[in-house]
Amino acid sequence: MSSSHTTPRKTWHDAIIQYTKELRLPMIRAHLSEHVTEAQQRDMTYEEFLGLLLQRECDARQESSVKNRIRLAEFTYKKYLEDLSVPDLPPDAQQKLKLLKSLDFIKEGRNVILAGNPGTGKTHLAIGLGIKACMEGHKVWFTTVPILVNRLRESRTEHTLRQFQSRFEKYDLVIADEMGYISFDKEGSELLFTHLSLRAGRKSTMITTNLSFERWSEIFQDPVMTAAMIDRLTHQSYTINMNGNSFRMKDTKEWLEKQNLA
Repeated sequence: MSSSHTTPRKTWHDAIIQYTKELRLPMIRAHLSEHVTEAQQRDMTYEEFLGLLLQRECDARQESSVKNRIRLAEFTYKKYLEDLSVPDLPPDAQQKLKLLKSLDFIKEGRNVILAGNPGTGKTHLAIGLGIKACMEGHKVWFTTVPILVNRLRESRTEHTLRQFQSRFEKYDLVIADEMGYISFDKEGSELLFTHLSLRAGRKSTMITTNLSFERWSEIFQDPVMTAAMIDRLTHQSYTINMNGNSFRMKDTKEWLEKQNLA
């Protein structure tokens, strides 16, 4: 391509399009004509025009990165912190919500345990925090504990456990939902314990559970492993008491009342 001072003026548009392809600037390429028209209408200086182009390219890349992190996190559905009914959260969750929303626990590599009866907002809170973490640049993975154990079993069978382990260790935040709904045999318990222990003290893991720690032996069926698991997960962690009234029960009652009035 000719040097800039010999490029005919009428071909500058095509030249810029080619440059944006080579430099991988898709937002500028897609909206170049609009930006030029806007610059002419606002009588921008060269610096303002260049700044506008680069700002919008950066904004587009950041938005794309956020969407990609949320997609790769594999949330089962999207729940946002803004949608939480804070007054309906259990008292301990209300008190510690500001602390959790700061995401300092991720920077500090601390775990979070959301423990309480079903329907009190544990999963909604966990996903909301996970999405916020994605939006702030953290690498997150969401899974249920039963699915995690199955993935670990499959990886062992397929001789890919080391690769899975390498990825698992690097997430800034792993959210393991539904601890306690299904118990595991010795192999499953050992795999779960080993991999959660890999992150202890270095990276954050968030656990939601409907069982008190005293009942975790029902999951692992091994008192020694249960004690070790609790010790690893709770060391310098934030444990949130999520016992309270069920959101789902409240919604069901409201729905039934509407049906009776209809």
